[in-house]
Amino acid sequence: MYSKFTVFYFLFFCLIFSCKPKPKRVEVKVNQPEDPTMCYEIDENAPPRYLSPKLVAEIDAIKPDPTMSTNQSGMVFIKGGNFEMGGDNDQARKDEYPKVPTQVNDFWMDKTEVTNDEFAAFVKATGYKTVAERQIDIGELMSQLPAGTPPPPAEALEPMSLVFESPNQPVPENPAYWWKMVKAADWQHPQGPESSIEGKGNYPVVHVSWYDAQAYANWAGKRLPTEAEWEYASRGGKEGRIYPWGDESIESGPIKANFWQGNFPYLNEVSDGFERLAPVASFAPNGYGLYDMAGNVWEFCADWYHANYYPHRLKNKIVNNPFGPANSFDPDEKTIPKKIVRGGSFLCNDSYCSGYRVAARMKSSADTGLEHTGFRCVRDK
Repeated sequence: MYSKFTVFYFLFFCLIFSCKPKPKRVEVKVNQPEDPTMCYEIDENAPPRYLSPKLVAEIDAIKPDPTMSTNQSGMVFIKGGNFEMGGDNDQARKDEYPKVPTQVNDFWMDKTEVTNDEFAAFVKATGYKTVAERQIDIGELMSQLPAGTPPPPAEALEPMSLVFESPNQPVPENPAYWWKMVKAADWQHPQGPESSIEGKGNYPVVHVSWYDAQAYANWAGKRLPTEAEWEYASRGGKEGRIYPWGDESIESGPIKANFWQGNFPYLNEVSDGFERLAPVASFAPNGYGLYDMAGNVWEFCADWYHANYYPHRLKNKIVNNPFGPANSFDPDEKTIPKKIVRGGSFLCNDSYCSGYRVAARMKSSADTGLEHTGFRCVRDK
């Protein structure tokens, strides 16, 4: 998953030149220059890095709603246990290996992705404005781009988000060919200012960033799941299986999830009945009673993404309730810290992105909202 700023600059230059959280665990300060290829230990008392201090302070100030904080309706209790975390078949990518013995504690998890109605209730109660609805911070934008990159024009800093636009013919395998920056696209206007979520209250909320998901989780007295919790829950008790339902290919048998049928990104056969998003719980749940753990929308996790995290965990015997690496490293975009997203989306297809596998990992910058990204929350027992 590319940062919205990366896609923006591709388009810009083409145009010109033709949950109640636990105590926070954050990154340790080191007395040497940081090596982004290393995964440092986590220190609960160290100040956070990589995140916007302004947004972090605003989110931390959101207090749990008293009625939400004690409400377990719409959640499933997941009994903790042990499993092998990591890739299960030949579609697994390098960053899904090696498989790592992992243990998680008991927790509660939302049965479905957070819906438009649920997010609307949060916004009404708090007045919160999502990142996609805010002016882009020029300082934070330039800090994520290579030195010497010219700043964008003022109009490019207006509120906007990334919308999927299917090309009408085969194109190179580059997300910039099917993602479009659309001004005033946000959670209430998924395809732009003329679109609406009217009548779609039970659809997953999208165009939310990791910050927005954190804000909602604070208000709901919940938190975002760790990557380990998410994968354990997605497996639904089926140890070593490829998908939430088992090993049968997503292309075989009855439709099991909202995904892309046909040739991505230009031909969607819509065999599942949904061209884009589907209402939550439109398909059968997994063994734990969780819906849409494959397809529909990618889901943010609490953890930073690090390409070398699994080898680091195995080497350092990090087994019990891993909370993610202390720094972020994506070799494809070395200057942009990323958060983990899991579960695939309505755009996933075996020919391009088999993100609906239980072990599949993807990443997104914390400030990026897209038309196919949402979240669900967890709560400690």
